[in-house]
Amino acid sequence: MNYFLFVVKAAIEDFRRNKTQTFLTSLGILIGVFAVVMLTALGLGLKQYINDQFAALGKNTIFLVPGKILSGGSFNATSALASIKFDNRDLLRLKRLKEIREISPIFSKQTTAKSEKKSEDTTIIFSSEAFFDINGFKIKKGRFFEKADIDKKAKVVVIGPKLAEKLFGSVEAALDSKVSANNINFIVIGITESKGGGGFGGPDYDNYMFSPYTTGFIFNTAKTYSRFAIKFDENYSIMDVKETIKKEFLKRYDEDSFSIIEPGDILSAVNSIFGILNMVLVAIASISLVVGGIGIMNIMFVTVSDKTKEIGVRRAIGARKKDILVQFIIESTILSILGGFLGLTLAYIGTLIVQKFFPAYIDVSSVVLALGVSSAIGIIFGVFPAKRAADLEPVEAIRYE
Repeated sequence: MNYFLFVVKAAIEDFRRNKTQTFLTSLGILIGVFAVVMLTALGLGLKQYINDQFAALGKNTIFLVPGKILSGGSFNATSALASIKFDNRDLLRLKRLKEIREISPIFSKQTTAKSEKKSEDTTIIFSSEAFFDINGFKIKKGRFFEKADIDKKAKVVVIGPKLAEKLFGSVEAALDSKVSANNINFIVIGITESKGGGGFGGPDYDNYMFSPYTTGFIFNTAKTYSRFAIKFDENYSIMDVKETIKKEFLKRYDEDSFSIIEPGDILSAVNSIFGILNMVLVAIASISLVVGGIGIMNIMFVTVSDKTKEIGVRRAIGARKKDILVQFIIESTILSILGGFLGLTLAYIGTLIVQKFFPAYIDVSSVVLALGVSSAIGIIFGVFPAKRAADLEPVEAIRYE
């Protein structure tokens, strides 16, 4: 134990005398660990965000969409683009089903929202009043639109908090103000609480507008819907509800023309996609760890050359090959661990900054993985120069110039 501490202290003292060389040698490991931990943190944050969003939907929520969206556990976007459009006949079919408690037809339009002083690109989601309850929205100021607004085709909107601040300067100023879209004037009757999101191509509801679907027929004269959001009675099982809806819609459409999706189906598919994506990104980032390991191996070979005489003297006074081997492996391992700690510290700081915009976080497994991998690299890439040092003949080493 005393010998081990002596070697560690000697290595640290040597690194202290060559601070610049030590830092540059550890830089490759630093960058690699930083990249791997940051990407893992972003992946974990994204997964948590998706889980939270679907948790807000509840267990008795399903979606009816055109096309065969999920096939073999993966998304099939092409099917949705080339498929049917739902209409009021389909809405009436769903309303007649006793299993369904709430239903919201949905369609959307990309537009530019304009206040008196500013304009912002946004998306308007046209839906029924049930949309907010089904999707777990909460109101911050004002109110959601109601069935009476649907019946009157009222030109009212509920907007997200980010859009409210961009158009009016504050949430308070937005309430009861006028906003126009495609030259149609609306009154802002409510501002939602923040739902976050918007990253990786996901919807940023905080920048959206919401209006009654009957009002939206101004833009959608065909009166078609892109999907239905459904909340069913909890006294029925989800399989029974899906089967009832399927039987009803098979009277009008082919089986491949529509999909009945549970939030869990979407969650599994999305998690699978991002799991693979995260693995690929981490694998790419890991290349810098290998480059860092090669850098450590290179500097350790240089160190062996610089310490050839010292090695010869140590061997001459009784040091074994094992002692020389351990000395150089410990030095390379310390270099790697140093780079790992610096990379981990930098990733922690980066995560704190990212958390202001996105729910990234570092878990214990990331820390263990980062330090474990950096230590392993130090050992693996330190073996070759350490073996070379240990194999030096004492007499030849002492004569080395």
